[in-house]
Amino acid sequence: MNKILIWSITAALAGFLFGFDTVVISGADKKLQLLWGSSDAFHGAIVMAMALWGTVVGAIFGGIPTNKWGRKNTLILIGILYTISAIGSGLANDPWTFAVFRFIGGLGVGASTIAAPAYISEIAPAKDRGRLVALYQFNIVFGILIAFLSNYLLSGIGENDWRWMIGIEAFPALIYTIFMFSVPKSPRWLISKLRIDEAKEVLEIINPDDDAEKLMLEIQEENNRDLPGENIFMKKYRFPLILAFLMAMFNQLSGINAFLYYAPRIFEEAGLGESTALLSSIGIGLTNLVFTLLGVFLIDKLGRKQLMYIGSVGYIISLSLVAMAFFLGWTGMAVPIFLFLFIAAHAIGQGAVIWVFISEIFPNHLRASGQSFGSTTHWLLAAIIPTLIPTLFSTIGAGVVFLFFAIMMAFQLVFVIFMMPETKGVPLEELSKILIKKNVK
Repeated sequence: MNKILIWSITAALAGFLFGFDTVVISGADKKLQLLWGSSDAFHGAIVMAMALWGTVVGAIFGGIPTNKWGRKNTLILIGILYTISAIGSGLANDPWTFAVFRFIGGLGVGASTIAAPAYISEIAPAKDRGRLVALYQFNIVFGILIAFLSNYLLSGIGENDWRWMIGIEAFPALIYTIFMFSVPKSPRWLISKLRIDEAKEVLEIINPDDDAEKLMLEIQEENNRDLPGENIFMKKYRFPLILAFLMAMFNQLSGINAFLYYAPRIFEEAGLGESTALLSSIGIGLTNLVFTLLGVFLIDKLGRKQLMYIGSVGYIISLSLVAMAFFLGWTGMAVPIFLFLFIAAHAIGQGAVIWVFISEIFPNHLRASGQSFGSTTHWLLAAIIPTLIPTLFSTIGAGVVFLFFAIMMAFQLVFVIFMMPETKGVPLEELSKILIKKNVK
């Protein structure tokens, strides 16, 4: 188990870079708009959101290298993309160059949401799969916290402090890339490529108490049941496809990425000064980390569905309170406190569950494609929604925006109650059979 934990943590470090890369831009947000004299529309769509559009492209096409070159090699490539992006965007002298390098980092983020959860789910024993895959999410929020903290510490060190905020990511990106060379390839991917001896070696480490030969036969049996040329859009895979779509859609309709990108700006809208806004952002990062840890601890005990119940109710309460605060003009620490509750609800629910759940519900040979579909849905919305935030805040107001997010979370609760299956503790091959049969019925 120790080796599996180390391999899982190593692969999950892609999530740390995902979190850091996604949020580090928030500290440079207003400075870059002032430096380059950008309009709200240009700043939102190009400077701030270009990384997200890279993420969309990475999510759409990330399943191709994940299937062809393997989960491990794709994760190494992702580390290289992060490194190039951090150095290039930190040295950029105009908004277009900055946007191009942020786009490259986005490619890494999008591909990591496919390759890392797929890799960890395929090396993890069924009983521990939830918490091991959830390490990816833990690393995302750890990266978010470190990005907020880094921004606060580097703010004010000079007129080009934003360059250090953005460029410092190169150091963890390089370390992660080196570490990835030490992990083995996914045994399920190796079996799909008929590299049976290599797969057996890894399976004997993963399941020392079980018969590796038996597990290999079960994996091969599932692979043999599946016809050449199959894809996730075939009728028999409709149910897992709908599950992946709705899980990813509701994740972003909570407003989580919009909030993380613009946390300091939202706090300033609520009447806090710039320094207090940055400190409140660090508080958000800490809250996210603590409740993600709680989610990781509970995901294999309570199950995925129970955590989604808790998170959905928390979303509805917190987002409604944030909307009321903006409508009624509450100032001071009211909005940060409500947003801390929002982050806690996200961390223990959607945050802990999304990448675990999507990595479980597709059969082995279509896992990367299914991850790609869910991830693409997630990142398309994650690109569109933050792009609109500066304009929406200046037109309809923050209160209306947060009220919309609260209503969407009421719909998520309906999805959890009536559609979402429980996947905890079920072997991947068995889970695949169950969901296909449910679709047929």
